[in-house]
Amino acid sequence: MAAEVAVVQAEQRLWDGVLELTKAAQERGTDPLMWAMQISSNLTAAGISMPSTEVAELLVSHICWSNNVPMAWKFLEKALTIRIVPPMFVIALLSSRVVPSRRRHPAAYRLYMELLKRYAFSLPSLINGPNYQKIMESINNVLHYSQIFEIQSSEPGLLVVEFIFSIVWELLDASLDDEGLLELTSEKKSRWLTRSQDMEIDNLDSFDGKRMGRQEAMHKMNTVTALEIVGEFFRNKVTSRILYLARRNMPTHWECFIRNLRLLAANSSTLKNSKHISPEALLQLTADTRQVLSRKCKTNLQQQFHAVTAGSPVSSAGQCHGVDRSALWLTIDLYLEDTMDGTQVAATSAAETLTGLMKALQALNQTTWQDAFLGLWIAALRLVQRERNSSEGPVPRLDTCMCMLLSIVTLAVVNIIEEEEISLISEAEQSSISQRKDVQIGGKRRRDLVSSLQQLDDFEGLLIPPPPVSSLANQSAAKAMMFLSGLTVSGGHLDGVSLNDMPVNCSGNLRHLIVEACIARNVLDTSAYLWPGYVKGRCNQVPQSVSGQMLGWSSLMKGSALTPPMVSALVSTPASSLAEIGKMYEIAVTGSDDEKMSAAIIFCGASLTRGWNIQEHTVLLITRLLSPAVPTDFSGSESHLIGYAPFLNVLLVGISSVDCIQIFSLHGLVPQLAGSLMPICEVFGSCAPTMSWTLTTGEEISSHAVFSNAFTLLLKLWRFDQPPLENVSGDVPPVGSHITPEYLLLVRNSQLASYENPLKDQNKIKRLSRLSSPSSREPIFMDSFPNLKRWYRQHQECIASILSGLVPGTPVHHIVEALLNMMFRKINRGGQPLTPTTSGSSTSSASGADDSCLRLKLPAWDILEAVPFVLDAALTACAHGRLSPRELTTGLKDLADFLPASLATIVSYLSAEVTRGLWKPAFMNGTDWPSPAASLSMVEQQINKILAATGVDVPCLAPGGNSPATLPLPLAAFVSLTITYKLDRATDRFLNLVGPALTHIGTGCPWPSMPIIAALWAQKVKRWSDFLVFAASRAVFHHNTDAVVQLLRVCFSSALGLNSSVVSNGGVGSLLGHGFGSHFEGGISAVAPGILYLRVHRAVRNVMFMTEEIVSLLLHTVKDIANRGLPTEKLEKLKKTKYSSKYGQVSLAAAMTQVKIAASLGASLVWMTGGLGLVQSLIKETLPSRFISVHGSEPNGEDSGGMVAMLGGYALAYFAVFSGIFAWGVDLAPPASKRRPMVLGKHFEFLASAIDGKISLGCNKATWKAYVTGFVSLMVGCTPTWMLEVDVQVLKRVSKGLKQWNEEELALALLGISGINAMGAAAEMIVETEF
Repeated sequence: MAAEVAVVQAEQRLWDGVLELTKAAQERGTDPLMWAMQISSNLTAAGISMPSTEVAELLVSHICWSNNVPMAWKFLEKALTIRIVPPMFVIALLSSRVVPSRRRHPAAYRLYMELLKRYAFSLPSLINGPNYQKIMESINNVLHYSQIFEIQSSEPGLLVVEFIFSIVWELLDASLDDEGLLELTSEKKSRWLTRSQDMEIDNLDSFDGKRMGRQEAMHKMNTVTALEIVGEFFRNKVTSRILYLARRNMPTHWECFIRNLRLLAANSSTLKNSKHISPEALLQLTADTRQVLSRKCKTNLQQQFHAVTAGSPVSSAGQCHGVDRSALWLTIDLYLEDTMDGTQVAATSAAETLTGLMKALQALNQTTWQDAFLGLWIAALRLVQRERNSSEGPVPRLDTCMCMLLSIVTLAVVNIIEEEEISLISEAEQSSISQRKDVQIGGKRRRDLVSSLQQLDDFEGLLIPPPPVSSLANQSAAKAMMFLSGLTVSGGHLDGVSLNDMPVNCSGNLRHLIVEACIARNVLDTSAYLWPGYVKGRCNQVPQSVSGQMLGWSSLMKGSALTPPMVSALVSTPASSLAEIGKMYEIAVTGSDDEKMSAAIIFCGASLTRGWNIQEHTVLLITRLLSPAVPTDFSGSESHLIGYAPFLNVLLVGISSVDCIQIFSLHGLVPQLAGSLMPICEVFGSCAPTMSWTLTTGEEISSHAVFSNAFTLLLKLWRFDQPPLENVSGDVPPVGSHITPEYLLLVRNSQLASYENPLKDQNKIKRLSRLSSPSSREPIFMDSFPNLKRWYRQHQECIASILSGLVPGTPVHHIVEALLNMMFRKINRGGQPLTPTTSGSSTSSASGADDSCLRLKLPAWDILEAVPFVLDAALTACAHGRLSPRELTTGLKDLADFLPASLATIVSYLSAEVTRGLWKPAFMNGTDWPSPAASLSMVEQQINKILAATGVDVPCLAPGGNSPATLPLPLAAFVSLTITYKLDRATDRFLNLVGPALTHIGTGCPWPSMPIIAALWAQKVKRWSDFLVFAASRAVFHHNTDAVVQLLRVCFSSALGLNSSVVSNGGVGSLLGHGFGSHFEGGISAVAPGILYLRVHRAVRNVMFMTEEIVSLLLHTVKDIANRGLPTEKLEKLKKTKYSSKYGQVSLAAAMTQVKIAASLGASLVWMTGGLGLVQSLIKETLPSRFISVHGSEPNGEDSGGMVAMLGGYALAYFAVFSGIFAWGVDLAPPASKRRPMVLGKHFEFLASAIDGKISLGCNKATWKAYVTGFVSLMVGCTPTWMLEVDVQVLKRVSKGLKQWNEEELALALLGISGINAMGAAAEMIVETEF
């Protein structure tokens, strides 16, 4: 203790000695250099390291303010010159003392700024000098950065950023104060001490007029100098980049700073009169955000990579070699087409997915939103045009395609525009600037939408409406014409005149429908009607008066009653406004019983399928109507739903078609629809069919009918016929296989919870009407539906294992006997029992059909529990000859007619038995089972035509010569049952349940099972022939993985125009084609490879295999791109010509564009094949394994070096980032990105370890370097927010490796976007490399 006291006393004597020496030298007028040398000698003798913060504090305290004389300042300047004191610390000390007192001591302020000019930009000497850490900590102690910036860190690099930012900000606020503008800031004061807290009592000399004049002049000069120094901080390459770090990582503080700067620029007279810096120049300097991210590319190939990444206009070069600009949006076309698969129901909104996809592609392509919107509209229009040429089949798609164009795509655009404008409004509110109205209509994205829609007029071929919607397009055009004529248009009618009565030459097209959809959602207004060429008719053709009143929505709004003619009109005409559909909803809820029934019919009419402007509201309202509230006067013991049976049945039948279910799916309402259907199933399935209701059509329905309609509709919402997730082979399940009833309820509960969360999905919620909000937001679970849960458990057991457990004498056993008697009553009187006694069943009763029917007056759930045992007995009897195939088929049809809901169990049981492979084959010979012979050869020929462009070999349908066609017995029974159905509206909803299951199980059976099924159905419905043959052709790929690889190869070559056997420019047209069907000249045509793959990939079980193949094909495609698809000998000859130089320049730009498109295609296929799980596996495992393993040479024996190797690395970089951004989205925390930090962290750890040499790589070094630089560049330029989720220490290691590769700019850019924790390292790198 005594020793410590002695040390302190010795140091105090030393500092006292320094101060005395300084005062003595000042009095004697000693030369500053001699004084400095003496001080340095004394400090050295005392063992004090220099520069010394203690001496700095002593000298500054000496000056301020008792010795504010020139000699004292000279001593300080000399101490700075010979490094006795640290310059930055001196600046910090002076800033805290001189700036607040600048009015009383203008000369000191002037000297302070001179020191700033001289030393503030000398940061290398600070960072590389001694005591760096101590100096920065001392600065922090003086200026209290941890309190001001609220960053609790003593990292010296971070303190450097805060130091530079604080100096500039303090000068700015001091200038505002000097000009009397500080009171106009939002905070009314500076966070820096810009004014002295002491009373300013001037001495008598201050009243000298001349002195006051000189001081005022100095004040003005000081203000000019201060602003010039602020500008210099932004001009200087090093400090401007350090300030950029502050801008990026301290946005709240920067926003306050920049508001003050704009205030100064707008109001400062000094700045306006300055000869050295203008307000505009100062604002321009502070607006430059690109300095940190700029890159000096060292090779021509790198330049092309970054040109393509930055969205440079290289498309002209790309178009010369088979790539058009629309190929940049190829993923949108693929996604839209994939979504149209009627066999797949999604649990999430297509509009939300499309919103994220558009934001991702816009970020990756670095385009304007005008280009992005145009690409989106064109992709959606192409989808509609492909449907114009599609073949007829059981899955109509036109309404679904139009829903995608006019509702889903429009909602995605609305999401994107609202996101920007809500952000602008928030910024305006934070700035205390009342510009809300201006902001709402002034967003840049809104203007880009207008430009993109105007530009659509250049694509007339895409705008031709399909014939079924031509009248609606004409009405939209007529509406604009009437508006320009000064006539009021409301709800599609004008004073009783239907818009259908308008002249034919209104020339309506799809753009008119798009514009109306945008106007309805408030992202456009009626000024669109004034666009050049928008109205092509003549305004004088508009009828000014027509007698008579048209029935329709306008009549309803005026109070007309729902008479049968009115109902018919409303069913066939879509509602055009939320008010109209809201009026109908109120009738459905509060009207009379007849009005409710009429409202239900109207809801399921044109307003659902073609009311695109309000479709998101219509589907929500229908979902709400399926969950009616308990009446206030309800007192019964049974469920209140029983009283709504006729009303619910109308809704259930009305929305049961494939296209209606797809519309619900596209709007993301499948989970909520499932939540509404489950209570209906539970209630009506628990009722015995003892009560009935008569519909307005005269049809009588029972509880079994209502249950069957609800149950079959519920089962269409997930692939119930397929194994559950735990039975799917492979680590990554196919897309959609995770959808189960439990999952649907989980999503449903999450969606409804968002209404309670004020921070989640508020944009969407605000757009929904008050009527659309859910009546109950309580979560529901499978346990709430015990009967449904019991059936589902039995259903899963039936799929997983052989049926067993029927106990004689139990209620289930009695129901089994009654069902068998009903099904086979004509052949079962006195015959051998169908239920095998070995399974525990007793002999069947000989009771008649009437007795069976009486015994079957049971709840539907009880009957469904017995159906699997009935099917087992019937199929076994047929296999052993006790039932003929015809009798089996007739019995199954009787069972399905008795309880249509039993079709679900029939499907799941027969599907499971087919996969078990325990049954003998059935000979489809026309005697026992129906024969496909009449159509089988036609099917074979057409399959060959369909697959002609793929190069895939189609197996012969009759490998054994004339041997009869066979199917597994359960499949034969299944297909025979389906072809017994008549094709009408009453049976469509049941065939649509079994159709996808029949296709799925037929595709999985040995070849040629699916062609046989197609031939049988083609004989029944010839007009569906093209559709059925196309379905059969997909089975070729299910049985041959080589065929899938070949199909992928053709997808790549078609998209990029590299197919030498076909004259093609590549792009979307070559990949997805322009339609399909035998209406083309020459009969059925080849199907585009992209369409084939999108219909095949869901049947691929080993999706990991697909990823490996896609990566390999991508690299092979890169080599083809480098060679322009030419054979080697032709390529060498071309390079030797006089055009070789031009070839190299053009092909390099084109090649990089094509590489990007190839990577986006590969990433799109991976994402659509395996979804989020496969993408995460790709980044975490597949790509690292690819780099580690040794691949040697390319398949043709040539080593991949030079440009091909680098192109391969860049292709993989694009591929990885495209895949990640498709799956995770570009935003910081969407729901799909929960695992992104872990996956990205592991990938960057792999990059860092490989760069450090801790992991040995087997790939080409040029490929590896191109991948790393390309991947990091894309992270920096396109997904900077992702880096906030990665461990800073790992990023520093990667940055260090990049610096070793002479990629200093990229290393700096990586650190610069990685958040506050990396800001210090970024600042030190800026200073060290003196960028």
